[in-house]
Amino acid sequence: MGKRKSRAKPAPRKRMDKLDTVFCCPFCNHGASVECTIDMKDMTGLAECGICQERFLTSATALTEPIDIYSEWIDECERVNTVEGDAE
Repeated sequence: MGKRKSRAKPAPRKRMDKLDTVFCCPFCNHGASVECTIDMKDMTGLAECGICQERFLTSATALTEPIDIYSEWIDECERVNTVEGDAE
């Protein structure tokens, strides 16, 4: 009689690192002062600085993460600064 075939063990799953939800403010440069929240009921994303009270509100989808909201805020700040720099 032969041995039973052993089943190969499945490969271990790689663990995904959690993305940040707290960031550095682009206005007051305080580290870990901007908190991003997503309201799925209203489908909005809010980034707000706890120090200088600056806020950024944007639309959100089911796939939106806090880093996406913060990145949109930074992109909007750069766009406004570029437009103002070109006008001078």
